[in-house]
Parts: sequence; C-alpha cells; structure tokens
Amino acid sequence: MKVRVAKLAACAVAVGCLAAASACAAPVGTTSASTARTASASTAQAVSTTPGAIKHAVIRQAVSRRIGAPTATAAPAATPTATTSGAAEAAGATDVQKGVGVWTFDGVNKALALSGASWYYTWTPGHSGIATPRGTQFVPMIWGARDVTAAALDQVKGEGRYLLTFNEPDNGAQSNMTVSEALSLWPQLMATGMRLASPAVANGAATPGGWLDQFMQGATSRGYRVNFIALHWYGGDFVTSSAVAELRSYLQATYARYHLPIWLTEFALIGYNGGTAIFPTSAQQAAFLTAATQMLRGLSYLQRYSWFGLPAAAGDGSAGLFGPGAVSTAAGRAFQAVP
Repeated sequence: MKVRVAKLAACAVAVGCLAAASACAAPVGTTSASTARTASASTAQAVSTTPGAIKHAVIRQAVSRRIGAPTATAAPAATPTATTSGAAEAAGATDVQKGVGVWTFDGVNKALALSGASWYYTWTPGHSGIATPRGTQFVPMIWGARDVTAAALDQVKGEGRYLLTFNEPDNGAQSNMTVSEALSLWPQLMATGMRLASPAVANGAATPGGWLDQFMQGATSRGYRVNFIALHWYGGDFVTSSAVAELRSYLQATYARYHLPIWLTEFALIGYNGGTAIFPTSAQQAAFLTAATQMLRGLSYLQRYSWFGLPAAAGDGSAGLFGPGAVSTAAGRAFQAVP
C-alpha cells in the first residue's frame, strides 16, 4: 500500500549559510518516496542557522512536505558495491547504537545526557554549543559541496573515526548535488582516512537508476571507498505494525542492493495529506519508536540509527524527545527506555 509521508526539509549549508528553497512534486512510487516541498529561508533564519534546527523550524511551520513512503518491494537484481570492507562489517554489525540528531536549544546538554544516546550528530563538522556526555560519541558531517574545504576536512579528522557525508543531495532544498559533483569531491573525503557514509538521499535509496544507485555505480567504477550506507525514512502510516514493516522493507531492499552496513540517520513518523503536515499522537509516536528500535536491533546489517530529533517545541508534532529545560516528551521517555 502506498503511504503518504511528510519529510522534513530546509535550505542550508552545514556552516550555517542559507540557500534558497524550492518546491517539487511527483507521483507516489512503490520503491521510493517522491517529494513535494517548499521551505522558507526567512522562517528558518529566525530560529537557527544549523541545518537540523532549520529542518525543525520548517516542519513546525508546515511548509516543508514529502509525499510517498519508501515502501520497497522485491530487492532489485543488480547490486553495485563500492570498494570496501563492508561485507565483514555487516557480518559483525550486531551492536546497534542508538543515536539522535541534535541542535542547540534550552537544556540541550542535559537532554542529550538524559537521552542515553550513544552517539549524535549535528549536520555539521563540529558541535559548537553542545557538550558531549561521557560515553557518547559525536559523528561529524560534511553536509554539502560548500563544506569540502581544507578547514572542514581538518576539523572532522579530529572528531573520530566515522564521517557522514552529503545530506539529501537529491533534494533541491538540501545539499542539492548532482551525482557527478559528489563523485568529483569524493577523493577529498577519502583522503581523511575516515570511514565514509554514502550520501544520505531523501528517498529511493534502493531504486535502480536512482541518485544513490548512480553514485554507488560511479564509486565502484572508479574504485572509490564507501564504507556504509546512510538512509533517511519518514512514515505516514501511524499504525505501529505497518510503519515498522515499511521501514524494515526499505532497509532490507537497500541492503540487498548494495550489501553494505546501514546507518539510519533520520527517521520518525510524520505524514502529509492535502497540503498539511500531520503527526501521530504522542502515544503513537512513542509506540512506533519503541517497536522500530526493537526491530532495528534485530537487523545484523543495521549498525546505527538516529532519531529525528532531540529538541521538541510547541506546534512541531510529536517526534521531538525533549522540550525546553530538558523536559522529556512521550517519545523522549520511550527513547530513554531503549537499551
């Protein structure tokens, strides 16, 4: 069944500069999500200039939308794989680590510590204004083409072993990159010596001929290294069992195509219907979070996941984990209970 979903989107570069937003629309697909989005740069600027905060502000204003859930069906036949030790990683990927997308808000440091997340990221190379709790890992990101600079690459090398890369390059309101542009910049990311995530597409990761499929084929033909696949998923079916099944299907189809470990770096329940962003109840969101994370821990190829996101504010739906002052929401309490 095809399900309509809302996808958080915005216009920004990882260093905090805003880019113009654009809107697009397409029919719902069966193996990928099509999108219909608009974004307000002025609205985003009023809240924060970090990509995560801008996404949050845009969904709160219900001006950023996505149609069509990634309800993958049978696994595609071709399976391009970039040069990597991914098979060995996947075989041992049983220790799934729970994580969360973070941007600054009142109480962010306390909330991050209380969440129990073992890792987090900020859509940027660093974590300015956010203190990393003991036992928690920060993972940097090179958000888009403008972030591929000597300074940013030096910074990420000091932040650990893993590097997240281009955020939704297939979305004009996000990093908005062509496959050839991403491939041309990839050697600079490989030169960091870090373990590299694939670009995290907005939709259609498992679709033959889609943005990610073209990128992975290009990486393979050039002998480029990609260590794991980064994915985003947002579901519009608020029935827990159905939503979890759809998410699992998308993950399985993506793994079947590339045979690389997966990091699910954005996910939550957010829907779209008739021009309006819709959200499940707090109880539905919490139930999905509990059931989905239980499912994720059972996937041998799923190494890490990250909920979207840590902050919650009035009018933004039910996905945020902590409100101002680090007061937990229903989803936040469910997240805290996850091992």
